[in-house]
Amino acid sequence: MKKEILPSILLTIICLITFAGVYSIIVLGIAQAAPNKGEGFILKANGKTYYENVGQKFTQDKYFWSRPSAVDYNAAGSGGSNKGPTNADYLADVQKRIDTFLAHNPNIRKSDIPSDMVTASGSGLDPNISVQGARVQIARIAKARNIAEEKVNSLVNEQIEKPLWGIFGPEKVNVLKLNIKLDNLK
Repeated sequence: MKKEILPSILLTIICLITFAGVYSIIVLGIAQAAPNKGEGFILKANGKTYYENVGQKFTQDKYFWSRPSAVDYNAAGSGGSNKGPTNADYLADVQKRIDTFLAHNPNIRKSDIPSDMVTASGSGLDPNISVQGARVQIARIAKARNIAEEKVNSLVNEQIEKPLWGIFGPEKVNVLKLNIKLDNLK
């Protein structure tokens, strides 16, 4: 018995030092070398501080809406709904989002709504929407702000983020940055 317990205790101590100590120090060192020293991407606008890599809730017609969130954009605990695509509650939630989107954007058809505007992301904190998701909202925003659609479209075009190295991922638009630019339009 002594033969099994001592190696087990020793292995536990080695793992504890390695994974709780050494690994943590390595990750902290990497974070300190990253932009903003691991604090995330901070954006200051209009006297407020935002994290641009965390989704924000926008519901007014004068703003671009973010992707829906199963956690109501609470960054303290990210997560999805964990409901499958055939779950009746999930389908009812999606239909409610579609109905709300169509009510606020009467100039588009149901088939024109990109899926990212009515389905929540896996984390519930996705800060980006598709380019198509931004474009289908242009008419509503232009009308709410009483500005030309071309001006809003131009702003969307300026905010399109290209895929990583031109090949990884789709083009996307950060909703927070876009709405801040929209507020700063003269």
